[in-house]
Amino acid sequence: MIADTVAAFSEILDTPLHSGAGALDGLTFAAKDNYELAGRVAGNGTPDWKTSHGPSTLTAPVVQTLLDAGASLAGFVHMDEIAYSIIGANHYYGTPVNSAAPDRVPGGSSSGSASAVAAGLVDFALGTDTGGSVRAPASFCGLYGLRPTHGRLSAQGILPLAIGFDVPGWFAADWSVFARVGAALGIEAGKGVAPTRLWAPATVWDSVAPSVREALAPMLSRLEALVGPAVTTPLPQPDLAGWYEAFRIIQAREVWEALGAWVESTSPTFGPGVGDRIEIARAITDLQVAQAKAVQASIRADMDALLGAGTVLVMPTSPGPAPLRAASQEDLGVFRAAIMQHTCIAGLNGYPELTVPGARVDGAPVGLSLIGSRGADQDLLALAGALSETL
Repeated sequence: MIADTVAAFSEILDTPLHSGAGALDGLTFAAKDNYELAGRVAGNGTPDWKTSHGPSTLTAPVVQTLLDAGASLAGFVHMDEIAYSIIGANHYYGTPVNSAAPDRVPGGSSSGSASAVAAGLVDFALGTDTGGSVRAPASFCGLYGLRPTHGRLSAQGILPLAIGFDVPGWFAADWSVFARVGAALGIEAGKGVAPTRLWAPATVWDSVAPSVREALAPMLSRLEALVGPAVTTPLPQPDLAGWYEAFRIIQAREVWEALGAWVESTSPTFGPGVGDRIEIARAITDLQVAQAKAVQASIRADMDALLGAGTVLVMPTSPGPAPLRAASQEDLGVFRAAIMQHTCIAGLNGYPELTVPGARVDGAPVGLSLIGSRGADQDLLALAGALSETL
């Protein structure tokens, strides 16, 4: 049985679950506690959820696919409450350790997934990503992490947060392991097509600290050696605060649609930040949603015209390393808004985004993101594989 030295697990199985033989033989994994397993009550990051729900009647297809491919499920890992955060600090269950920077948070909401992989407790882990919940922890913990094209992998058997953005994703520290998991899930690096154009939009790169740009410059240079010089054309509609505001409103309405009835019937108690966001979600108006969706439609049309086949957008996954564990709620709120101005780019457009280990800033990891057009997931993996061979 695993010795959980980093407070990552909510439940370690007495005997790892194993149901098949295949390409993932010998690999162990953990699943975020919002994945359903038949006969088990998913925790969803809060005791109020677990006490108000019964055992699941199905196993999430993504979990079953990995089991059938020969991987062994070691257990389930902690997450932010109802997956509605990006920091990784849970009011009830604490903050898993970020082994890559122990004085900093691991990121969330897939906090335990990233923590378990970074500590070497499992070979890979499943997370989910709605607003950045795979990408942020991957960046903060120095891991590979993919947010697939929205709808590319089945979200059945994942407790919903905002269905227009929810996707399953996974983490690994080792590139070969990451690629094997992708192949088992039908996203094969070997079937990817090499990009013909790199786009490093000045909108994003100019907004981060010089220390971040300087630290990631060698990785960008390696990509340019593979693909060619990056163009720096700004994003269309370059006010990323406006992009985030549209995302925030649409996500909040979908959160209330998914969870509002449960909130009103059980009156759950949430920790700082999460409770505030639930109340905001409750109050979102139809007019706000209509205006935000019009902004989203305009962004998607403009982005699709720029990010066509063969183009990969490259940018810092986050504006800097993970916040310190001792950071105030006010500081965490500021950072949350800043990083989600990065993560909402792929989220609003339904694009795949692959975070790769990029560099260290102030002694802590900062990831580099590769974003492709919808359906180009395997192309991103192919490029990351070629990049890994240059390191």
